[in-house]
Amino acid sequence: MSTLYITEQHALVKKDGDTLIVQIPEDKCKDAKPPADGENTQASSEIEHGKKMRIVRIPLIKVDQVVVFGDATITSPVLHALLENHVEVCFLSYYGNFLGRLSPQFSKNSLIRIEQHRAHDDPQRALTLAKQFVGGKLSNFRTLLMRANRKLEIAEIDQAVGAMKTIIEKVERFERAPVEAPEPPPTNPAVAVVNDLLGWEGMGSAHYFGVFGKLLKQDWGFQGRTKRPPTDPVNALLSYGYTILMHKVSSAIGVVGLDPYIGYLHSSQYGKPALALDLMEEFRSTIVDSVVITLINTAALKREDFVEEAGTYRMNDAARRTFLEKFEERMNTPIEHPTFGYKATYQKCLELQTRLLAKSLTGEIPAYPPFVTR
Repeated sequence: MSTLYITEQHALVKKDGDTLIVQIPEDKCKDAKPPADGENTQASSEIEHGKKMRIVRIPLIKVDQVVVFGDATITSPVLHALLENHVEVCFLSYYGNFLGRLSPQFSKNSLIRIEQHRAHDDPQRALTLAKQFVGGKLSNFRTLLMRANRKLEIAEIDQAVGAMKTIIEKVERFERAPVEAPEPPPTNPAVAVVNDLLGWEGMGSAHYFGVFGKLLKQDWGFQGRTKRPPTDPVNALLSYGYTILMHKVSSAIGVVGLDPYIGYLHSSQYGKPALALDLMEEFRSTIVDSVVITLINTAALKREDFVEEAGTYRMNDAARRTFLEKFEERMNTPIEHPTFGYKATYQKCLELQTRLLAKSLTGEIPAYPPFVTR
């Protein structure tokens, strides 16, 4: 099962039995992105209301999420069918900014959400979870650099790997400083205990992105991570990928029944999916960064595939389709899960990690094990 991306403007999604019908105007027909494993989809051309349309047929059973970019229409029968099959619909702007989501009925397991809130309000429990998220993220950053440098043999990468090893060890030993005098109760206990931890996380990320450009065979002006706005094509790819990944994680959180807005490493603020940001930390390098490196080093994307506007870069339509195709391919790649020891796709691993978090919150397992690759 995969995500159906509706990238073309003015596309229409209808339903025919257990099949989704995507109608795309003839002059837009290249912008439909069916699921990556959509070998059973069928495409054809038809005339409707005097206009030639490209028709893509996708079995409903093959879709586990729908992402709509910009102006497209989904009929009520399609929405009903998607919700009945527990398929989430995520709405983004044309450029990928989050607008909202339509989700199936929320999980009835309120007990795990009660424990989620209790852990959020307990500084020590919050810190323990935050350490696991940071440790998993930095460990996977380090692993990616080590794998790449076996071929590249670049001294600066070796130095970054060594520095990150030291930082990871400090994160593992990190404890909350004792409080000598009474302090007012924090409005957000989770944030109060992780500020110093975030400093170590920031140092590790700086080392990683400081040498990330050396992993790329093309020089696209990458000088470090810049988020808002992305000031070079590489940062545009990273930001776009992290946005898509965040929605994937949010969907997994909804399936398990946790609250995506109550987190531990990231502050819980109005409208901020803190838990989704927490859980996606471990998957940034293994999914998004890996896709970005592959697309650039295989020349699947070129610098001319990006549009610059006032110093900000974004992909053109064709590049976006290429990125989504490679991203879904990565999501459906099987890997041995580090905790369970059996093969699962990265897509499934997102849900497995969320379930492990839920079990740690309810006490079914002693601690949350981060997703760490070797």
